[in-house]
Amino acid sequence: MAAGYGELLRSRHAARLLCGTLVGRLPSATGHIAIVLFVRAEGGGYALAGALAAVYGLATAVGQPLLGRAVDLYGQPRVMLPAAVLSGAGMAALAVVGIDPLPPAYAAVVMAGIFTPPLEGGLRALWPSVLGRADRVHAAYALDAVAQEVMFTAGPLLVTLFVAWWSPGAALLVINVLGVLGALSVVVSAPSRRWRSAPREAHWLGALRSPGLLALLGSFLFVGVALGSITVAAVAYADDHGRESVYGWLMAALGLGALIGGAVYGARQFAGEPERRLRLLVGLLALGYLPLALTPGVAAMTGLAVVSGLFLAPALACAFVVVDRHAPRGTVTEAFSWLVTVFGVGAALGTGAAGPAVEWGGTAPGFWVAGAGGVAALLVLLATTRVLNGRGRGGDPVVLSENDRNGAAEPGFSAGHQA
Repeated sequence: MAAGYGELLRSRHAARLLCGTLVGRLPSATGHIAIVLFVRAEGGGYALAGALAAVYGLATAVGQPLLGRAVDLYGQPRVMLPAAVLSGAGMAALAVVGIDPLPPAYAAVVMAGIFTPPLEGGLRALWPSVLGRADRVHAAYALDAVAQEVMFTAGPLLVTLFVAWWSPGAALLVINVLGVLGALSVVVSAPSRRWRSAPREAHWLGALRSPGLLALLGSFLFVGVALGSITVAAVAYADDHGRESVYGWLMAALGLGALIGGAVYGARQFAGEPERRLRLLVGLLALGYLPLALTPGVAAMTGLAVVSGLFLAPALACAFVVVDRHAPRGTVTEAFSWLVTVFGVGAALGTGAAGPAVEWGGTAPGFWVAGAGGVAALLVLLATTRVLNGRGRGGDPVVLSENDRNGAAEPGFSAGHQA
């Protein structure tokens, strides 16, 4: 398993692109936490902190597909680096100006969010030209999903360390300087400079004109709902047991499960259509969320959290393959960016739904939201089986994407040039 990932990372440019992307995404992974800590340090209340963090998340969700479309049209360096600089400037403005007066603070977080560079989609667009073979690209998608779990676990810890060493304002500045440096590392690399999206058909809907992509996005909106609700329900569970550390244990267990599942999934090769495999993985993901509503003791609950995370990274890795297969020609970065957006919107909806559920009925109903989200994600995939299997409304086969003009991937692999 480790040897397979080691071989992949020894491919020219692979380690640099993965590490640069992870560092470049630190601001988006930690922005909401850094904003909350900064606002509290400035004397603002939790309501203001939550509002600014929510505005930042919403702006990021709006900006990702728009910037992704720009990358497909104009290339990575011309979009990614200016966006990273502008996003970092927005956070720097917040750190310097503070929260009084409020309008500049809101303008700063909107600027930081909307210009967050679509590094996730950009990396997944680069893998075919860097790695070539379909099996290696699929393994890279799995490694990407695993690396996300590491980043979302280590990133908040890094912010808290910067706050402890310096200040919340300094943490905002340092995290965003690192983000710009990460983006710079990616866009000056040879694969990023050479990459060009395939010629695209002019259409105002862009990637969203694909019925298969819409079906996938609908499903992963509910996966986001499940994850967002777990974060709130886990806080309530920790309160029930009188220890704040319990929340950390549950989140770490969820991440550990995703790490294990992603590592195992990426080390194997799978036959058959990824759409069918995705239905199975999302079904297992939903099955893992349902027992959380039992809310047993801390040890058993931690074990359930590990199990609930096992199929998250595999489902994401498989979804990346399905996105590429259904993205219209010339829209691959935008398509991946839409997945990031709907996932974030779903998490926000889940957070919003779990709060009232916990207030209404206690901790268990908060976890019911997670289970319902997982089941809904599966039902969307089952209801759209015909579309995802490659047939549209009129029964016409969907043409697979040709999103890599460099044609580096093997013939017949949908992320590369079609033979």
